[in-house]
Amino acid sequence: MSAISDIQRLVECESPTEDLAACHAVIDLAVEISNQVLPTSAEKIIENNRPIFWWGAKEPKILLLCHLDTVWPKASFQPTWQVDGDIATGPGVFDMKTGFIQALYSLAGISKAQDKVALVATTDEETGSISSKDLIIKLAKASQAVLVFEASLDGKVKTGRKGTAMYQITVTGKASHAGLEPEKGINATTELAKLVMQIAALENPKFGTTAVPTVMQSGTTTNTVPALAKLDIDVRSFTLDELNRIDSSIRSLSSDIATVEVSGGINRKPLEESSTKELYEKFEKVASALGLPPIGCASVGGASDGNIAAAAGAKVLDGLGAIGIGAHAKNESIKISSVELRIKLTTAFINELLK
Repeated sequence: MSAISDIQRLVECESPTEDLAACHAVIDLAVEISNQVLPTSAEKIIENNRPIFWWGAKEPKILLLCHLDTVWPKASFQPTWQVDGDIATGPGVFDMKTGFIQALYSLAGISKAQDKVALVATTDEETGSISSKDLIIKLAKASQAVLVFEASLDGKVKTGRKGTAMYQITVTGKASHAGLEPEKGINATTELAKLVMQIAALENPKFGTTAVPTVMQSGTTTNTVPALAKLDIDVRSFTLDELNRIDSSIRSLSSDIATVEVSGGINRKPLEESSTKELYEKFEKVASALGLPPIGCASVGGASDGNIAAAAGAKVLDGLGAIGIGAHAKNESIKISSVELRIKLTTAFINELLK
């Protein structure tokens, strides 16, 4: 039994968010691994039909927050797990199965952690934590600290994250024959195209605000004026005011000749440094006491469940997980030699918070 071998077991148990059976399987495996590492038993609970890993206190003062779902369809990596020197590659190894194992092994070095600490791992984080959001909010409100074991940024913890919003625009026009009488149709594709440029123009680099049209679908056959077109939009910003500005603008989109419907909205509010400053300063003191150089911190564009916890009023520190590269990319990997040191550091940090 070792942290690296347990990371391998989790990575090889592929768990794309959309595959509910696979998510059950990875939680079952996480429970099995936990019961081999920790002195008290873990369990699988169900929240809104999604499996969740739970170990420790039912009303924790310190919450260790993870997720075990990934963005990768099965068989995206061949082989699923590969080691080349100090680098291990595989789906979810960086985001964030290594972080879960580091959290688990950190608890192994803490006496009676189960009385005040809980380790919770969800399976819907990659799609917005829709099923687990209420549970995260409930736990965060009652916790003195929420430690998120998402991957680090080159070893730095994350003290700021953009908030996110997700939208879908549906444009309904009128079908007609593209050759015989196109003028009798209302082209949903061209109407949506006009809106795409308006959406892209909403970005504001000053606040890190992005409004990115992503997935677009329209049309049925090559000789038919499209009656329906849909567009997904990914919006992110470091400030809530900016998210609200974008929200208002997107909801006001319209067409002179077609029907425009907007669904979705703000999903995660920004993780601001006011929520992370206190824990980050304590973390650096612990690192210094261990003789380590400053860990450093960063603000990043990707959101996490740390955003949800902070919005609930909790003190949060994020990015305590793996050192590596390639979240959501084919080069997703971790630095193997960093795992044990990271476990030592987070063990000392949790012990300090429990004093």
